Amino acid sequence: MTPDDVPIRDESIRLGQFLKLASLIDSGADAKSVIADGLVSVNGEVELRRGRQLRPGDTVAFAGRSARVAGS
Repeated sequence: MTPDDVPIRDESIRLGQFLKLASLIDSGADAKSVIADGLVSVNGEVELRRGRQLRPGDTVAFAGRSARVAGS
């Protein structure tokens, strides 16, 4: 599964925001619950912190889909 590259404007982005930006979830409330339930991984490891800072090159996976943080 090749991740989709999703460009961000700044140097970093929080995990909850990135899930929404990458269209992996529909809303911020969804982000909170799927992260808390351990359903999201960052670079192959389960991540439970919604505020985790992502940088270009990080890959996020959820529900069989993945997206990579790309610089602007």
